[in-house]
Amino acid sequence: MSSLVDLAGTGATWVLYLLIGLSAFQLALIVERAVVFGRSVAPKSQKRRIRDALGNGNLKAVGLTLSGDRSLEARVVLAGLATADRGVEATDEIMHGSLVEEKIELERGLSVLGIIHAFADLSTSAGGQASRAVMSGISEALVSTAVGLIVALPAVAAFNVFQRSIKKRSASAEALGGELLAHMKSPSLTVRKAA
Repeated sequence: MSSLVDLAGTGATWVLYLLIGLSAFQLALIVERAVVFGRSVAPKSQKRRIRDALGNGNLKAVGLTLSGDRSLEARVVLAGLATADRGVEATDEIMHGSLVEEKIELERGLSVLGIIHAFADLSTSAGGQASRAVMSGISEALVSTAVGLIVALPAVAAFNVFQRSIKKRSASAEALGGELLAHMKSPSLTVRKAA
């Protein structure tokens, strides 16, 4: 560590310490978000079980199928089922609101990964300001840039992975909610409150 600071020079030392601190914070955030995302993964058989229950025309069976499921999709559909007796429009609005709330919860903290990338960009500009001689300026810029990239690349990768997961889960929840609404519009279905 001290050789890295010596190589960077005193002008960029504070940037290196900042980036190292941000790197530790970023790692903790990535692990925390990975745990949250991992706990809320929908079982692979979820869609099939929901479709089977809807095919029987029994909304209560759908609720029982999803009970205990902590996925975004299950929470959205369960919110709709809780208000199914109010009609299709109300159920649609409730599911939409639930989806927005669930997405906000999953996105919590992800903007920090984007900010960390911006701080890493600061390292490249800070290296160029502190130059007594051309060589020391170049070494500071190179070391700061290298450390900045080490910090920024995992942040950007994690941010992209989490955002793709949120989009995929949201689309799945919307599809399941749409199926629920379609079955609710069916004249043969008698709406029984799922609880």
